[in-house]
Amino acid sequence: MTRAIHRIEGPDAESFLQGLVTNDVEKLDDGPVYAAILTPQGKYLADFLLVRQGGAILLDVDADLSDDLIRKLTMYKLRAAVEISETDLQVRRGTGPAPAGAVADPRHPALGWRLYGDEGGDDGTDFDAIRVAHCIPEAGIELIPGETLILEAGFDRLNGVDFRKGCYVGQEVTARMRHKTELRKGLATVDVTGEAPVGTPLSTDEGKTAGTLYTQAEGRGIAYLRYDRAKGEMQAGEARVTYSP
Repeated sequence: MTRAIHRIEGPDAESFLQGLVTNDVEKLDDGPVYAAILTPQGKYLADFLLVRQGGAILLDVDADLSDDLIRKLTMYKLRAAVEISETDLQVRRGTGPAPAGAVADPRHPALGWRLYGDEGGDDGTDFDAIRVAHCIPEAGIELIPGETLILEAGFDRLNGVDFRKGCYVGQEVTARMRHKTELRKGLATVDVTGEAPVGTPLSTDEGKTAGTLYTQAEGRGIAYLRYDRAKGEMQAGEARVTYSP
């Protein structure tokens, strides 16, 4: 896990973010906020955690997405009284007793705590197994910039989107999806017999495309499914996959 931690500060910092991200920045008064920034067409660009630190807001993002995200935020900044700077902070995470200064991961209680400081790393927890068990996607694996729709990725279930806040980039498309009777595609946890490389296509026994298999751990996996075809056993390379709603 390689993360980049940026500091966002200035009189307009909260209002600036509020008009861009999928979640309600005012929730920072209660703890960390999980959010994403989208294209105008509602497609995922990056997800991140926002954490209040004194008079500033820390933005914790996958390092591979960091440069593009900061360029995007800088483009939107215009004349807002906001400063965005990279920090040397690292993030340590774990699921045991939380050290002083740690904050809870807002996506799911099973993800434990995060601590921002001079040292990074994990406490030995198998976070892939936790992600698979609770269908928690990760940037660069299940979350694909320019392609993923956040409701298909479960952001509403992971406290990553607020439907009562004001407008943000991509909000109209996300709101329309929410009002559909049901999603036809999306991420789900599946049972896996055998192994297959991350990104292996899924197919039915009739050879029809059924989705894609991603992270796997302990005989289960996260898959992007076409729900109408995810019935019975599916094939992902040499692995057999089944989905039980």
